[in-house]
Amino acid sequence: MIELKDLYKLYHMGDTVVRALDGIDLTIDEGEFVAIVGQSGSGKSTCMNIIGCLDVPTSGTYKLNGIDVSTMDDDTQAVIRNKFLGFVFQQYNLIPKLNVVENVELPLLYAGISAAERRQKALRALERVGLLDKAKNRPNQLSGGQQQRVSIARALAGDPAVILADEPTGALDSRTGREVIAFLQELNRDGRTIVLITHDNSIAVKAKRIVRLADGKIVYDGPADERRAVEIPREEEDA
Repeated sequence: MIELKDLYKLYHMGDTVVRALDGIDLTIDEGEFVAIVGQSGSGKSTCMNIIGCLDVPTSGTYKLNGIDVSTMDDDTQAVIRNKFLGFVFQQYNLIPKLNVVENVELPLLYAGISAAERRQKALRALERVGLLDKAKNRPNQLSGGQQQRVSIARALAGDPAVILADEPTGALDSRTGREVIAFLQELNRDGRTIVLITHDNSIAVKAKRIVRLADGKIVYDGPADERRAVEIPREEEDA
């Protein structure tokens, strides 16, 4: 489903070259639940941006569902995003002036889907997350957990191959955060591919596999229930 091969992302800051991603190889298969973790500056956000077709690598290849998206222009990447990816963000990114169902419909509007089909898909997605009765509410009439479930419904509405969840519990209290992660686990059990980006080990271990980044390199890639999955190497702690 996702294949990164010998991937580099370099930034030039004056005479200094910052290796945000430093030659990583990563494969995520259909139906996996993978947490990409790391401290600030580890490269996890850069990795998410590339997986999400929001950025392109300096070199190396990225294939999504067998399609090489490494060198696509912005317009072509936008088409790929709408077709294959659904996004869940820390801050929900809901539009205040639109009601819940209209917010869920937005990606479908950009994808050129007819109004009747958009509404049908959006309502079905809201039912999936248990918020069908809130379809006409505005975002400010919902709790933080409910708003995050709306953003999950928005991600689901286009039936994406992959859901990218970027720090989805960061703005929530611990109980509500656990509920959101439990829902992502449920979606994964139903066969959905989930890629979770987080700095929080207590959240990462809810995935089935952890990929830990440090200084743009993968320093661990394996089962989430192994002790090494959450142990931070001393040199990373000192960085």
